[in-house]
Amino acid sequence: MCAGVVLGGCGGDGGPGGGFAAVGPAGGGATTGVDTSPTGGVRFIPLDGPPSNSPFRKGSPRPAGSSAAPAVPGPTTAPAAPSGTPAPSVPPRTEPGPAQSPVPPRPSAPAPDPAALATGTPVRAATDLRWCEDVTLDFHNSGGTAVRSGTVAFGTHVIGTLGIDWATVDSTVPLPTPIAPGARKRRTWTVCVDSWRVPLGMHVETRDVSVWWE
Repeated sequence: MCAGVVLGGCGGDGGPGGGFAAVGPAGGGATTGVDTSPTGGVRFIPLDGPPSNSPFRKGSPRPAGSSAAPAVPGPTTAPAAPSGTPAPSVPPRTEPGPAQSPVPPRPSAPAPDPAALATGTPVRAATDLRWCEDVTLDFHNSGGTAVRSGTVAFGTHVIGTLGIDWATVDSTVPLPTPIAPGARKRRTWTVCVDSWRVPLGMHVETRDVSVWWE
């Protein structure tokens, strides 16, 4: 049994206003034989409100068999550039200046010519010892680099009384260095062999001269 203030709220779920309760002013007549229908406007209040994202208006009945539709996304916009990110810079436009002719590379100095040592004809002279003689040589460096070291080799022949060449003895001496480019030098050496190789009546002649230099 319902109170006179709330009408139609005791009906089952199968009534025409299932899930809602009608609220209106209380009737002033007796409970028997008097029309107790609500007068004036009737407002429906939902017992269970629809979800916050429901497309139905608040206070409107939900159609039977319908469910809450998902919210329709609105138009999308491109994300804004994060603050603090500098905008791409555009290099300033520069006007081309007058064309400049390329500077030719400075030529490097040519390498000097290597040393070139020439040796004159040996000049021999007898000494007081029959197994020794003086040998004089002239040197000329016609190259572009100094002669820094070298060796002079002598081939001394032992000559008999009848002019027979009995033996040849080799010996070496240092080259008189340095010899600058374009310079000339003269040097005299006393070249000797063992005395026992030259018996009485024999003598020596230094006929062979070779020069190695660098």
